[in-house]
Amino acid sequence: MGSLSKPLYGIVLVMCAGLLLASHDGFSKYLTLTYPLIMVIWLRYFVQTVAMICLFFPTMRWTMLRTQRPWLQLLRGVCLLSISLLFIQGLTYIPLAEATAVMFLAPLIVTILSAAVLHEKVSRGQWVAVCAGFLGVLFIVRPGGALFTPAILLPLCASCCFAVYQLITRRLASTDHAVTSNFLSGMFGTVMLLFVLPDQYTLDVATLDLMFMLALGLLGMTAHMLLTIALKYSSAATLAPFTYAQIIFAGVVGYFAFGQLPDLYALIGVVIISCSGLAVAYLQHQAPAD
Repeated sequence: MGSLSKPLYGIVLVMCAGLLLASHDGFSKYLTLTYPLIMVIWLRYFVQTVAMICLFFPTMRWTMLRTQRPWLQLLRGVCLLSISLLFIQGLTYIPLAEATAVMFLAPLIVTILSAAVLHEKVSRGQWVAVCAGFLGVLFIVRPGGALFTPAILLPLCASCCFAVYQLITRRLASTDHAVTSNFLSGMFGTVMLLFVLPDQYTLDVATLDLMFMLALGLLGMTAHMLLTIALKYSSAATLAPFTYAQIIFAGVVGYFAFGQLPDLYALIGVVIISCSGLAVAYLQHQAPAD
């Protein structure tokens, strides 16, 4: 049976990954309201690095570190660390659902970068979808609205970093193992944050909160592994619509954990961004047949 013969498996895995990522972000928001941001993120990367060593080193050995594109791996690590710092800091000020929706501008930004940097052909329909996506942001961050503050720039910048991260990951997929890419990025974040960790930690941590911190790394690692496995069962075009379930999960987590619900305008913005991203994915999938 072929690797793409079980699309339902891929869809279920993507939905599970979205739930794990929304939970990861919810834990991050909760923890950074009490503990230093650097400490929370460092523990997230440290746990991921240790877990990956335990899981994959016995079989892969030193091939876990083998890359044909070290500079791209370095840039990928910088992007991932920037995403964590910007997005999780943004969650301190922005509700979870709205911040997650802004992060899903990344596929639209990828379209812009593909045209501007990679000189790929972008159809008129894709440009319309990109413009509509940014219109959705204006619904969320409207003048006079509660989110019309400089803090919204944090998830916006994180979304830009995520777009670059996606482009780099696409390039690395043809040369480096997915385990290698995820391990090197996690290790990069662990090492880099060590330089500022001495001034950004506290030993006064509740037992339950420490468990949440340790869970962050496992949630993030498991979610990315599920996304990778999902692509073995179904194509990226088939799975793309279901990745937006993460926004719904984020809204549920935000409501039950923090009592935050998007207002009507924010909901309209979320729907517009989601539909725009789906349109870009659909048009990109149809492009080869044109």
